[in-house]
Amino acid sequence: MLKHSIATTFTLIALGLTTSLTAMPAVAADSVRLRVRGTIDAFDGSTLTVKTREGEIDKIALKSGWTVAGVTKASADDIKPGDYVGIASLPKSDGGDGALEVLIFPAAMKGTGEGISAYDLKPNSKMTNATVSNIDKGANGQELTLTFKGEQKKMSVPTGTPIVTFANAAQTDLISGAAVIVTAEKASDGALSASRVAVGLNGIVPPM
Repeated sequence: MLKHSIATTFTLIALGLTTSLTAMPAVAADSVRLRVRGTIDAFDGSTLTVKTREGEIDKIALKSGWTVAGVTKASADDIKPGDYVGIASLPKSDGGDGALEVLIFPAAMKGTGEGISAYDLKPNSKMTNATVSNIDKGANGQELTLTFKGEQKKMSVPTGTPIVTFANAAQTDLISGAAVIVTAEKASDGALSASRVAVGLNGIVPPM
């Protein structure tokens, strides 16, 4: 695995995990991009075999120079005004948006994928990458005021919402049973390949 700066590795991972697939750089004409979420069934150094959340077994060829980043647990108390976050959300029945998960970006990644885009965590979900400008705490969680591209948006973060951040990781963290999320390319023959892997550390399931 070729060496990359930590900031570059995390930025590339984040672009794959927190932006719309259609908004990402184009792939080959005969390929499509998709996210593979699941647990590691096997890893041999060049191929990652994943049991997906749909129950399928996907073999993903890892491209030359591939990188790995860790996903580790954080908490609501770790979110501070000025932090840059990526939040997957769904519309609430009473209006506004409710968070499905929160990713707190390392400071060096501020501005990555800024804005709102469609996301595939759940049907009709969206991803908002923005700066936290205000936090209102309540009995049932927090309401964040998010600022992006000169706009503002309120986001409800209920108590119990998964909150994570990035951490250093290595090939040795890709062990059987570890949860991963991989932005992969699927060729016309069905073969999967990827340049980046995000793995949950210490039993964490990447909620993105």
